[in-house]
Amino acid sequence: MPGELKRILYVEDEASIRTIAVTVLEAVGGFAVITCASGKQALEAAPGANADLILLDVMMPEMDGPATLKALREIPQTAQTPVIFMTAKVQVGEIAHYKSLGAVDVIAKPFDPMTLSAQIKEIWLRSAG
Repeated sequence: MPGELKRILYVEDEASIRTIAVTVLEAVGGFAVITCASGKQALEAAPGANADLILLDVMMPEMDGPATLKALREIPQTAQTPVIFMTAKVQVGEIAHYKSLGAVDVIAKPFDPMTLSAQIKEIWLRSAG
């Protein structure tokens, strides 16, 4: 995962959570954030998003995070893009399961808005090493 983290594709069905996360990722983290409200929207946006990283909610209606990740892996532009799941389901076994699906890490919800950018940067650097 070489290079600097600049662009994030963020997939979250809850508008209020999406707004908070985007605000802090842009203002605190300095990231360019492309948002999607569903897995289907993510699949449409992903090929042209040129994202360095995908933040993906696990529990979404219609197409959940794991199904979205599976579909993203079939798109050439996102086949290798690192994915971090965001979920309230953070038991050890659940985290292991998400990682077995190909996620580089899992961020617990609710997240701390003031540390979210630093947490993502830390995961990015750890995954690069």
